[in-house]
Amino acid sequence: MKKQDFYYDLPKERIAQTPAEPRDSSRLMVVHRDTGNLEHRHFYDILEYLNPGDCLILNNTRVLPARLYGVKQDTGAHVEFLLLNQKENDVWEVITGPGRRAKAGARFSFGDGLLKAEIMEVLENGNRLAKFQYEGDSIFPVLEKIGEMPLPHYITKKLEDSERYQTVYSKELGSAAAPTAGLHFTKELLKKIADKGVKIGYVTLHVGIGTFRPVKAENIEDHEMHSEHYHISEETAQLIHDTKANGGRVVAVGTTACRTLESVATLYGDIQAADGWTSIFIYPGYTFRCIDALLTNFHLPESTLIMLVSAFYDREKILEAYKTAVKENYRFFSFGDAMLLL
Repeated sequence: MKKQDFYYDLPKERIAQTPAEPRDSSRLMVVHRDTGNLEHRHFYDILEYLNPGDCLILNNTRVLPARLYGVKQDTGAHVEFLLLNQKENDVWEVITGPGRRAKAGARFSFGDGLLKAEIMEVLENGNRLAKFQYEGDSIFPVLEKIGEMPLPHYITKKLEDSERYQTVYSKELGSAAAPTAGLHFTKELLKKIADKGVKIGYVTLHVGIGTFRPVKAENIEDHEMHSEHYHISEETAQLIHDTKANGGRVVAVGTTACRTLESVATLYGDIQAADGWTSIFIYPGYTFRCIDALLTNFHLPESTLIMLVSAFYDREKILEAYKTAVKENYRFFSFGDAMLLL
């Protein structure tokens, strides 16, 4: 399939610059895959579409304040780092800008010396491996002090409250981007869902910045996916087994939860407790092995995410639904509205 098969025209003003307030007041397009019908609702109406015995699987990753501004130690030249993946202890894969200042051996200082880094290696993809030094037992408290939230490039307004780029159930630090389908939930709505008899389970997938990387290959099969770390607990694996055995549906909240579940189901033949790295690329023709319904936001044209959603339903019908969303003034991308595919 060609990359342009997943293109749609999106006016710039449809890209949401700020999150909905309150969270669950965003809009919700409900797509009935069996009939092709679309419904236009609000997110808090999701309660009507979840049944007792279903399970909702959420990604509990927490976004790192992973954008750092500092100086090169020998020249004082300004530099920006974006932390991507923790490789081992204090070694991270990072994006640096300007790249020419970050050759192997170069040293940098951030937050008036609270954090220091040395470039260990320049990788083939242009990213760097950097080793960090700081006072204390963990880099994370230092990042909380001096780091900034790495908002996607298409969000140009400053975010006043950094917690609005975190889900209300975020727990495991490690993402370079938010699992945005989960941003719509409030604690009150999750309680109502649980009170209805819908079980809630958690997986962890640390979202890489590659989630925003455009597909450059004309033939999508030639696209190389980024790798992301995931974890599924014994408790969540058992919940999914019990849900399936009792005839309930597994509802994945977001493409990240979907990719986690499908990665493990593909690797082992079913869902089990697992911890590892995935670079699964889901596009039309893929056979889903775990999920029965998908909650997701509206994604960038020609992105791997719209390809995944097209695999779950139908490419032409998804593009028609996106055209309808544009016409109906839905808000798009990370802070935008949601789509529920049943």
